[in-house]
Parts: sequence; structure tokens; C-alpha cells
Amino acid sequence: MEYIKLIGILIVVLGFALKLDSILIIILSSFVTAIVGGIDMISLLEAFGQGFVANRSMTIFILVMLVTGTMERNGLREASSALIGKIKGATAGIVIGAYGIIRGIFGAFNVGIGGVAGFIRPVLIPMATGAVESKGNKINDEHLEQIKGMSAGIENIAWFFCQVLFVGGSGALLVQSTLENLGYKVELIQLAAIEIPIAIVGVAIGVIYYYLKDRSLCKKYYSKKQGDK
Repeated sequence: MEYIKLIGILIVVLGFALKLDSILIIILSSFVTAIVGGIDMISLLEAFGQGFVANRSMTIFILVMLVTGTMERNGLREASSALIGKIKGATAGIVIGAYGIIRGIFGAFNVGIGGVAGFIRPVLIPMATGAVESKGNKINDEHLEQIKGMSAGIENIAWFFCQVLFVGGSGALLVQSTLENLGYKVELIQLAAIEIPIAIVGVAIGVIYYYLKDRSLCKKYYSKKQGDK
């Protein structure tokens, strides 16, 4: 009878196999496992709370993944693509560059907006591909792969250079402690002030590079088709 406690795993496997609601599957599996294991509901909720506090970063990541998956299934990618298609003159390079600037501003305040899993894949990439397709082009597979790489790249560039602008952030504290071990005592506000021009230049170079790269790719894959028209 001990094996009955594994019924929660069976529920998860069957639920995902049948493509049922992810959050509902996990909640149902948790409650069923608690019941067959002799755990009362109060203890189960306490366990949820303790687990969330102890592993909140991982828990938030899992929740973001589940929410993103649910939104994708309900048309998030299509909506993102359709939205950017209505903006005249938009290109994949411009969309990616604009995101890089916005990501850098948010990074300076240590505000996350989903990262690669929560924003790049379900929102930015469809918007970039929608910009290409809005001009009547069927996106080239190689171009699509380049867009994926550029989208993830601008996320890393903007976050890497701008997160240290936030006084008290983990990046700034790491730099301060490293310098202190080397005999240089500096204040966090001093580090932020010194980093501002570096962050601006770093993000600007990334934005310009990806813009020019996308222009080159568009000429390579779509100029002949436009010329034929």
C-alpha cells in the first residue's frame, strides 16, 4: 500500500500527457498526495508556504514558466506578432534594439521582466519575426535562428551592464567586495556613477550591432524577392 503515495506522480504524468492545465495538474497532484499520505490541509498549506520562502527564486521561476506556457497556448505569440505588424517601418533589428534599451533601463532599477523564458521566447521573438512577415516576407529559417540568438544576446548584454547600476544589487556588491579585497575601498554610489557611461556604451554597441546585422540578413534573404515584385 506504500506505493499508493506515488499516485501524485501518476496524476502529473497523465495530466501532461493529456495536455491538461499545468497549474491545475500540480495542485491536484499535491492535494491527492497529501490525502493518501495522511497529511491534513493545514499542514499541506504550511509546507507550501515554507517551501516558497526557502526556495522562492526557483518557485518564482517555475510559476513564470507555467504562466508563460498557459499564455502561449492561448495566443500570446500570435498577439505579439500581430501587434508589431501594425507598426510601420518596424524591423527585427529595431524591435530587438528597442527591447535592449528598455531592458537596460529596467535593469538599472534591478527589475526583472521575465528573461529568456518569460519574455524573449514568447514575446520578443514573435514580435521580431512579425516585423519581417509584415512586409510580405516568409521568414528564412536561418534568419529566424539569428533572430533567436540576437534576442537572447541583447537580454544578456543589457542585464550584464545595467544591473550593477542598482546600488545594493548583487552585481554591485560583488564588485565592491572584490575591490575591497584588493585594497580599494569604494562606495556603491561611486561604482554606479563610474558604471553609467560603460553601461550606455555597452548597450549602444549591442543595439547598433544587431540592427546592422539584421539589415544585412534582410538584404541577403529578401532583397531578390522584393526586386522581383
